[in-house]
Amino acid sequence: MNARARQRQSAPETAKITDLSHEGRGVAHVDGKTVFIDDALPGELVEWQRLKRGRNFDEGRLLKVIEPSPDRVEPRCAHFGMCGGCVLQHLSGEQQLQFKQKQLMDSLTRIGKVTPDEVLPPLQAGSWNYRRRARLAARWVPKKNRTIVGFRERSTPYITNIERCEVLQAPLDRLIVPLSELVTALSIRNRVPQIEAAVGDNAVALVVRVLEPLTEADQELLRRFGREHSVQMFLQPGGYETVAPMARDSLGHEPSSPSLPMEPLEYRLPAFDLTLQFLPTDFVQVNGPLNLQMIDRAVELLALKADDRVLDLFCGLGNFSLPLARRAGQVVGVEGEAGLVARARDNAARNGLGNAQFFAANLADESIGSAAWAGKFDKVLLDPPRAGAKEVLPVVAKSGADTVLYISCHPGSLARDAGILVHEHGYELRAAGVMDMFPHTAHVESAALFVK
Repeated sequence: MNARARQRQSAPETAKITDLSHEGRGVAHVDGKTVFIDDALPGELVEWQRLKRGRNFDEGRLLKVIEPSPDRVEPRCAHFGMCGGCVLQHLSGEQQLQFKQKQLMDSLTRIGKVTPDEVLPPLQAGSWNYRRRARLAARWVPKKNRTIVGFRERSTPYITNIERCEVLQAPLDRLIVPLSELVTALSIRNRVPQIEAAVGDNAVALVVRVLEPLTEADQELLRRFGREHSVQMFLQPGGYETVAPMARDSLGHEPSSPSLPMEPLEYRLPAFDLTLQFLPTDFVQVNGPLNLQMIDRAVELLALKADDRVLDLFCGLGNFSLPLARRAGQVVGVEGEAGLVARARDNAARNGLGNAQFFAANLADESIGSAAWAGKFDKVLLDPPRAGAKEVLPVVAKSGADTVLYISCHPGSLARDAGILVHEHGYELRAAGVMDMFPHTAHVESAALFVK
């Protein structure tokens, strides 16, 4: 029986919401069984309908809030509840931070068996129009005679039919409908699965994924779109290595009507007199204003001295390495993606920093301790992906560093690694706290300071 059939047969029920899950869903206990209910908040009495029954838990949808929480607010987005981009717009900003801080502290205690001496005050920047990087899905829908562009719906493979996005940075927030019209007009409209978007401080870029070659008419439509909306247009016919600007036609000739002139994307770190360049598909921190605060906090917590030697693992294109190099004697950055290492080196040279070196290495390789860069350091900064930094922790311990700052995008892997640093390598968890990189989502970004 499919979900829609079950939904028709399931009678409405009432429940008291006691908590939020790590995914931001309301948690209730009905007849001794846990139930997850989207869009319900702790303390609320709700009417709900059961959608799925499982062995360990059930899932339901909210029908009506009978007794609302004082922390409930009106979602700003007209598509909230269907679009999977945000799950917490109905919760006040202050309580969103409390929810994320609780996720962090619960993980540290439960998984890592550690507790910080100090809870850092949360960092928060603007909560709307903050996303400068996004991957938008696209799908031609014959029944609608148009292409849908946006984020995936919650728990379905479908794309939400939206007209604008309240969390995308301008001008991306108002380009949803124009992009839909653009792809609909292409001859290969059913062969364009996604559009990757990036906003720099100086320019905007769109990377259009194409599964078949474009006609000359298609290319002209894309160039015209770029000119009319002042965005740089790129094509991606294969993997990321195939991404190229639309500066030439399919034969390699300059087109009669060129695209917007290509200017390298960049973002600025004014407090450190730095400008970092990046490619449209490069990883950069999504929330620019929050990134500035995060870097300031990192420099403050590391308490750098002029002769410090600092190791920056998972350094990317130098987001932390270069500001640290402005304050320390030497910085060594290590990153797994060779392209990002090349960008980091270029950014260091462009900003006149001769005390920053960068190396490419697989940081998930447990034999990494034999690498040429693995030596003695005074301070270490870790900024790993969701999987964490378990494999490089022995390198950190052998470095002799008395201070380790761990920037995390997943509280579970941070908690695991915190337990290792404390219980196996003799560090103390001095402080930890959240940074709201993704407002209105259940994503938890955090920082943890370890000292010896």
